[in-house]
Amino acid sequence: MPDHIAVLDFGSQYTQVIARRIREANVLSRIYPYNTQASVLKEAGAQGVILSGGPSSVLLDGSPRPDAKVFELGLPVLGICYGEQLMAHMLGGRVGKSEEREFGHGTLNIAIKGKLFDGLPDTLRVWNSHGDRLEALPEGFEAVASTENSPFATIQDAERNFYGMQFHPEVAHSEMGTEVIANFLFKICNCAADWSMANYIEESVQKIKDTVGDERVILGLSGGVDSSVAAALIHKAIGKQLTCVFVDNGLLRLHEREQVEKLYGDHFDLDVRVADKADFFLDRLAGISDPETKRKIIGNSFVEVFDEAVTELKERGNYTFLAQGTLYPDVIESVAIDGNPAALIKSHHNVGGLPEKMNLKLLEPLRELFKDEVRELGTQLGLPKEVVWRQPFPGPGLGVRVMGPIKREDLVVLRKADAILQEEMMASDLYYKVWQSFCVFLPVKTVGVMGDERTYENVVALRIVESVDAMTADWARVPYEVLRTISSRIINEVSGCNRVVLDISSKPPSTIEWE
Repeated sequence: MPDHIAVLDFGSQYTQVIARRIREANVLSRIYPYNTQASVLKEAGAQGVILSGGPSSVLLDGSPRPDAKVFELGLPVLGICYGEQLMAHMLGGRVGKSEEREFGHGTLNIAIKGKLFDGLPDTLRVWNSHGDRLEALPEGFEAVASTENSPFATIQDAERNFYGMQFHPEVAHSEMGTEVIANFLFKICNCAADWSMANYIEESVQKIKDTVGDERVILGLSGGVDSSVAAALIHKAIGKQLTCVFVDNGLLRLHEREQVEKLYGDHFDLDVRVADKADFFLDRLAGISDPETKRKIIGNSFVEVFDEAVTELKERGNYTFLAQGTLYPDVIESVAIDGNPAALIKSHHNVGGLPEKMNLKLLEPLRELFKDEVRELGTQLGLPKEVVWRQPFPGPGLGVRVMGPIKREDLVVLRKADAILQEEMMASDLYYKVWQSFCVFLPVKTVGVMGDERTYENVVALRIVESVDAMTADWARVPYEVLRTISSRIINEVSGCNRVVLDISSKPPSTIEWE
């Protein structure tokens, strides 16, 4: 079993990024709820503990706290942002409101290198995001670095291997943040770099076998990266005990059903069943505008379809598991932060809302992986490039790419426009270089002139972004010539659209999808 670092999650949007950075150093990371008992961490064999950041304040009654015995395990502990303040507060230090909130870039001046900053420059550009600050150190601690407004921006108790930092080393904005994390892993926790995707496959295959036993699994196959890799991994573990169901929900891209049937039916040894449910979904969505309501309707409808499929399949065996391609970004964006429902970003049909009546247990073998790790996994499992490197597609499909109520004629416009976008991205050798490229249908009519005639038709928006793990994203600088070709083709070839616009928003503050 490889060494692992326990990351206690206090609701930070960057918790998953911390875990990812650890894995990039070939050390296994596991995320635990913030209140996980210290005995559980010890029994799991953690080599060190990281306290994540979070939106709360240690000055508030009821703010999340870890088990105090975490500091008695004899393990190295690293507190990041809220985690630093929390550790200091619990060990006898003092935290107060900062007169000047630090958000964005700052300069970290390192006074004592120690193990944490060994081999690094004396100053670093780092990323801050906090309103509180540490004002007095606990006994045994010393300040090792400061920023403009934080004299205790990094602290340490080298004897007990307790470290805290006010900035976020895990984000790309922090200079040499990965080196800081690596120092904690290898020079403080003495981890071995012994985690790899090959280890993950071996461990996951055995876990799936042990979990499923002689029972059967049903998986919703969309043809996208996540469900395809999940299917390949589960199939490697249990073979014909897996049956895949592809649902035509009426919200698919152009010719998607035919492509999936051909690829998986003709070239892979997978048992794939197609459920034709377009009318079922679209009738339920009629007149619905709110994006959360749409997602929930689509998610609940998927559950009903699978429930129906299970009933039909039981004649062939004991189907007791529902497999899903849930990933880390799905999970972090679907959980209310620190118990606050208002902090929910969006719900995903494949991580919540399964009704109690459903007679299936959940199997999510990719739940701990980021998208790039899933691609690596798929490659090692032998899936073709067009599957492994296919751009992400939301579970609710085009249902969250038609703004407002979903109409069948609007879906036709969107499908054709999106197909043109993908063709041109492929032709210009850009498809595999960006994270996502897709069209959004806007229920906004604008005036145009085509062939000396006035038109009054809809608008299509282009969303093309670059990203590494979908936690953050920036709009892609696609050459004007390519954008011009895409716009010209859509307007000329797609009836019902006379205007194309480009979305140049980044995440944050915007999300990648519009809904």
